[in-house]
Amino acid sequence: MRVIIFINETGNVSVCSPTGELPIEEVLAKDCPAGAIIVDASTLPEEYNEFFNAWVLNDAVVSVNFPKAQEITKDRLRTERTPLLQALDVAQLRNLADPVVLADIEAKKQVLRDATKQVDTLTTLDELKAVQLPVLENN
Repeated sequence: MRVIIFINETGNVSVCSPTGELPIEEVLAKDCPAGAIIVDASTLPEEYNEFFNAWVLNDAVVSVNFPKAQEITKDRLRTERTPLLQALDVAQLRNLADPVVLADIEAKKQVLRDATKQVDTLTTLDELKAVQLPVLENN
């Protein structure tokens, strides 16, 4: 299958998959901005769709910008940790009189806050895809 790719107004890669009602060349000429090109869809890094906003187009090749993929991964981890931190905030309020429990809660919160640091040590897109928040022990 062939698709049309181009850099959109936000600077990201856009992919246009025509319906087939019109020849792809006609869609390219009629509906796409200057610089848009036709490529085989199999050349796109679709195994890394979670990093779509990190796709870059250089010399008619779409690849993934690794630093952008790292930021996307950090944002995912931040989103995933938010409800866990909120639950720990509630537990903290319920245990204000117990310094041992409070210290444990604060340690768990710090582990979650530090979770994004591990992304900086990763070197492949597959590692970024696989990274997860640490599992916290329940007491």
